[in-house]
Amino acid sequence: MSDATRDDWISTARAALGPLRDYGAAVRAETARAVAPGGVPDAGLLTREQHRVHGFAWVAATIAALEATLDWAVRAERAGRFGEVEALVLAVGFGEYCAQIAGGLPMSAHEIVRPSALGTAEAGRALAAHPAAARCIAEGSTPATRARLAALLAEGARPDEGLGDEALDLVRDQMRAFTAEAITPHAQRWHLADALIPDAVIAEMAALGVFGVCIPEAYGGLGLGKLAMAVVSEELSRGWICAGSLGTRSEIAGELIGENGTPEQKARWLPRIADGSCLPTAVFTEPDTGSDLAAVRTRAERRPDGAWAVTGAKTWITHAARADLMTMLVRTDPGTPGYGGLSMLLAEKTRGSETVPFPDAGIEGSEIAVLGYRGMKEYALGLDGFRVAADGLLGGREGQGFKQLMRTFEGARIQTAARAVGVAWNAFDLAMDYALGRRQFGESLTRFPRVADKLAAMAVETVMARELTYAAARAKDTGTRCDIEAGMAKLLAARVAWSAADNAVQIHGGNGYALEYPISRVLCDARILNIFEGAAEIQAQVIGRGLLAAQATAAAA
Repeated sequence: MSDATRDDWISTARAALGPLRDYGAAVRAETARAVAPGGVPDAGLLTREQHRVHGFAWVAATIAALEATLDWAVRAERAGRFGEVEALVLAVGFGEYCAQIAGGLPMSAHEIVRPSALGTAEAGRALAAHPAAARCIAEGSTPATRARLAALLAEGARPDEGLGDEALDLVRDQMRAFTAEAITPHAQRWHLADALIPDAVIAEMAALGVFGVCIPEAYGGLGLGKLAMAVVSEELSRGWICAGSLGTRSEIAGELIGENGTPEQKARWLPRIADGSCLPTAVFTEPDTGSDLAAVRTRAERRPDGAWAVTGAKTWITHAARADLMTMLVRTDPGTPGYGGLSMLLAEKTRGSETVPFPDAGIEGSEIAVLGYRGMKEYALGLDGFRVAADGLLGGREGQGFKQLMRTFEGARIQTAARAVGVAWNAFDLAMDYALGRRQFGESLTRFPRVADKLAAMAVETVMARELTYAAARAKDTGTRCDIEAGMAKLLAARVAWSAADNAVQIHGGNGYALEYPISRVLCDARILNIFEGAAEIQAQVIGRGLLAAQATAAAA
């Protein structure tokens, strides 16, 4: 590909964004007409029209990914790093996603949202006919471009990953080196044994600052932002998702306390979280509530001595036995229904052992056996008068638990999207290594078009998910509200991770189904990403509703 052709793809992609945004606006208008006839989204219509609303969310997220990918290409060009690989990633990505938006966009393996279902068939035809979009569709993702990209990848070329910040690039290098030495060689053995990540590895991670990336330096953290957190999570998850996920609970607890805690709570907990001496866990979900946090029933009552007594059931609590601190969503005011009666407790507990996982009075736990996402273990918890100190109410304020938690969702979903990107890269790495080493009919697997197509698509989609995740992280670092952007990143990255893992297993053939091959673990790990931190369906509902509500607010202003 000549220099002129490479530069031309940036121009073409930029020109295609205009009609793509026009199409997105048409989808928004038709969706609003269906579910917000009075200008404000109607709850009943939002539920009845889920296919349309979720389709709108997927269209919006895909266009946002294209915007982020073009921004990446432009930054690479300005830095002198926009070569043939980058141009091919841009061309294939725009070609594939333009075709999907105009023809049929997958929300899951069996749910395709098409322009006709959105009431935008004419707008879809206009998009496909626009010269720039038409070129993307006709020339972007073709057998020739995918084959060339796969060949370059097989030779060791990789898409640009420079962040334009020397400190962040150094963070990536450190995390990648640590993961290659301390995580990747052992992950499959830990997974098969369903073993906890060793304490020694956690100590090494703590020394690298993994648990205090976003905690201010005044409290012993690194004082970096969400972009740094995303890079750390991505690189650790590239070795094993559970290594990347160890920091999730510290991220949630650190932000909850840092944003809402009293000065005493911050001074007590943040330094310990940052140095790894305190391992937190998030205790939010209940057996019958799922994503409906307004229905939380676990109650906390004041004792005569001022302490809290907590009674109820929680489930899917990650790393519960080895945790020292539980950030626990409870109902402190049973007379106030819904979110208003919820509070957040900082519940200290004794770290358990393999023989006695929950030594404290008033708490019992039963392990939930899982397909993947091991290394920390999942538990269902029973609480019966479990004691929480009098000063354990976050911020010293009752009735604020849901609001306090909601403010952490942006960071948590960005972090989850970054984990998904790491899992996708892990799948790509394993698939490429296997394809290069495996020969069929006298040829390397990479020479077969259907294998090359998979490898090219995996790399392209992972870059696009990564850049959408980074865009959300950058927005968060500016202090801008980015709940929709974070949700889009999580939505798309989770699908990309699953697709990459599934295709990597296919490249392995029968060996991909064998437990001795790490890709079997990656497939199991990837599957959870569409479920936790907001299932894909909930995520799409939140995105669609949020975009429509923002439009209504803007119109009213």
